[in-house]
Amino acid sequence: MRELLVDSCRAAGEDGQSRGYRYYILVGEMEVSGGLACESYGVKVVSEDSGEWAEVPDLTIRPARIDALMDLLVRNAVSPVTLRDVIDDWL
Repeated sequence: MRELLVDSCRAAGEDGQSRGYRYYILVGEMEVSGGLACESYGVKVVSEDSGEWAEVPDLTIRPARIDALMDLLVRNAVSPVTLRDVIDDWL
């Protein structure tokens, strides 16, 4: 699986402390049927401060859909802790 760095941001947390995050698109392969495979996309978020990270692979096979999700994650400064909740709502 490849990781493509898309963006990074800094945002103030609830405690007022500034936190930095890096956002990656994960590119892998997903078996479809009859031995065929296609490119699949997921996301990864890394905290620049603590090194904590979370990833969710194989969310979609549509590049436009993963781009829209990545825009949502960066715009809202989603952290590794909240990534899964945001993905669940997005799906």
